[in-house]
Formats: sequence, structure tokens, C-alpha cells
Amino acid sequence: MRRNRENQLPLTPLWPDHQLGEELRMISRILDENPQVLDPIVQDLSDSVDAAKGSPGLSAEQVLRCAVLKQWHQLSYCKLAFHLADSMSFRAFCRLPLAWTPSKSCLQENVSRIGADSWDQVNAALVGWAREQGLEKVEKVRIDSTTVQSEIANSTDSGLLYDSIRKVTSLLRKGAGRRKTAFSDHCRRAKRRVINIRNSRGMKAKRKWYRDLLEAARLTWGYGSAAAERLRQDVPADPLLLELLHFLELMGRVIEQTERRVLKGEKVPAKEKVVSIFEEHSDIIEKGKRETVFGHKIFLTCGKSSLILDCLTVRGNPADVSWTETLLKRCSRRCGAYPRQASLDGGFASQDNLKWAKEQGVQDVAFAKKSGLKVAEMVRSSWVYKQLRRFRAGIEGCISTLKRVFGAGRCSWKGWEHFQQYLQLSVVAYNLLVLARLLL
Repeated sequence: MRRNRENQLPLTPLWPDHQLGEELRMISRILDENPQVLDPIVQDLSDSVDAAKGSPGLSAEQVLRCAVLKQWHQLSYCKLAFHLADSMSFRAFCRLPLAWTPSKSCLQENVSRIGADSWDQVNAALVGWAREQGLEKVEKVRIDSTTVQSEIANSTDSGLLYDSIRKVTSLLRKGAGRRKTAFSDHCRRAKRRVINIRNSRGMKAKRKWYRDLLEAARLTWGYGSAAAERLRQDVPADPLLLELLHFLELMGRVIEQTERRVLKGEKVPAKEKVVSIFEEHSDIIEKGKRETVFGHKIFLTCGKSSLILDCLTVRGNPADVSWTETLLKRCSRRCGAYPRQASLDGGFASQDNLKWAKEQGVQDVAFAKKSGLKVAEMVRSSWVYKQLRRFRAGIEGCISTLKRVFGAGRCSWKGWEHFQQYLQLSVVAYNLLVLARLLL
């Protein structure tokens, strides 16, 4: 039966009369007006792919739009593939051809190729466009720090030993088929000891089970070292050998830190601790009396429009006061000049930082806590100081939105490089939504 003309699909996308539809339409328009954002993405996608081979796949524009949707709506790759097949609005936003939908593996492979530096360049281009459109003048900025958790469970010595034994034993099983390697599986023994430690009361009772768990870990480490030596003789560049050596090194550190902490009662410095053998890049972040976070510290610079002008991820747990100059310099390079007014959290306050900022032309510098500084030294009047303190408080809402809506509270991607990619992608998706709502 022939279809009626009224039932045919329109040649141009029709966005639904809904807030989400309007936001999708506006974000699509913003991306169309900024074609330069595709340059770093094209470079990343082209580095590891021969364009003359294989199927056409996703274009750089489609990868960018799919990544924004994924982060905005906090979708897994499986759910993203479903929504792209099911929703006409999502398909129109991503510019997908008719009768074809990318698979979850295709989406994951392409999105994961885009590096953190590329996402940072995309964000810089969006901030530049916002300045040209008058949406953000960058005359007044607010700076604060927060933490992003890694995808790890609460770290314990017994849990780390058990994870190490499981992983090294799994690698030994893989290598057994290549060269006969004699080893014993201590996974069940280790699991029982972890349960005994968890159910024991008092450190004296726990040490008994820790000693047996450490013995199982040492035996497994010995099996792994012997297997690595045999594999090194056969194929020195074997990927299995490299992976085994990596986890053996981490396992040795876990054994050492457990002996020092549990058996000898020593305090291991945070920078020497291993909190996860799978996310070994994670730092131990302690902020006052708040809960300890296993992840990384980030610094955010926001403008008056709530745009995130800059996002910097650092290693370790550095004091905020040591990063004031760096953050203002980064803001100057990105925006072309230092801001006229800057409002920062109390942790950034110091006489040296205030003096340096004034020398760079920042007229008013307000710290949330005075920390011995006088209001007359920081700003022109007490009224300006109160206004800037209130202005700085607005960054807490930006941080909350970035974490709750765009998933920046906890990174689900594995590895240090992917951690940075995930966070920068969250910032890009956040800024696109902020720009869309400003225009609407």
C-alpha cells in the first residue's frame, strides 16, 4: 500500500516542542557555528586509522555529537546505541544516516580515541566563541577546587592483597598454555582470609589472618616472577609479559605496605601508598574533616555566565595556595588578558598571591577567607568584597551541576589518560548546555 505524503519523514529535522528538543536544536546550532572544534577530533581519529581501509564508520562530527549526548545524559555505550536507534531527535542531532545505527563497540572505540588535550581545545574554542557573542566577557572570574573519585571500592590492605592474588593468578593461567608453568591457585584461601579479617575483632586477631594472607600473596608473587622470567626468554616484547610485570610490581608494593602498616605498625605516607591495583594512578585526597576521596583534585575557573573557562587536573593533594598564579596565568592565556576581578576560595589566600595578582592588573582580588589579609588590600571597598564573596559562592552550583548531571563526581573510565578525557568531556558537555540555555 502506498504511503500518504503526509506520513513521509521530513528532509530537515523537526525538533520536538519540548525543553530538551530546544536544547538539542541550540547545541546543534552552536556546533555548526564553530566548525573549528572538529580539527583536533579529526586529528585524533586519523592518527590510528588508515582512511583507505575499512568501512566509512563515524565522522568526526558524529563522534563529537555522540560523545556529548553520552556525557550529558550519563548513558552507557549500550544504552547510547539503543537511544540512537530509537530516538529520531537523537539521530537528527548526531546527523546519522537513515537505516544505520552505530554499535556500542563502534561508539566506544571512536569516543575513547579523543584525547584530553583535544577536548580542552574544543572547550577553548567554545569559550572564545562565547566571548565573541558577548555571552561571557571574562572580566570577573571565580576559582575553586574540588575532587573527582576514581572507580574503585574503599581501599583496604586485605582487599588489595586479594585483588593482587586474583589478577596475577589469572595472568598465570593465560601464560600456562604458552609455556608449562607450575603454580598453585591461592584465590580461595585468600578469599577466606579476607572474610576472617573482616569478621575479626581487634588488631591482634586480625594480624593472625593477615600473616596467612601475606604468605599466600608472597607465594603467588613468586610464581608470577618465575613465569615472567620464562616468558622473557621466549618473547621479550610479549604483551602478557608486560602486563604481568606491571601487576607484579604493584603486588610487591602492596605486600610491602601491608607488612609496614599491619605487622610493624608504621604509618605509610600517602604518596607511597597503593589504593588500587587497577586504578593505581588514584591519589588519596583529604580535605579537612570531610571523607577521604580516592581520585584526583581538580581546579575550576568559571566566568559570570557560569561557563567553565578552564579545568585543570593535578596529581597528589597539593595545597590550593600554591596554584593561584598558575590558574590566573592559564586564564590569561586562554582569554587574552587577566580578569578585572577575581574571587577565590579561602585556601588560595596569601599575601604573596595577592601582591602578584595586583601586579598583573587584577584590580579586585577577594578570598572567601581573609587569612590575615585586610579588605582594603584586596578590594576597593567592603561592599565590593561582599559582592565578590557572594559571586564566588555561585561556583558551588556549577560544581554540583557538573558532578550530578554530567557525571564528574565519579569517573567510570579506566586509567589516568582516560580519567582526564572523561573529565574534559564532561566540561565540554556542560559548557554546551550552558551556552544553549543562555541563547534560549
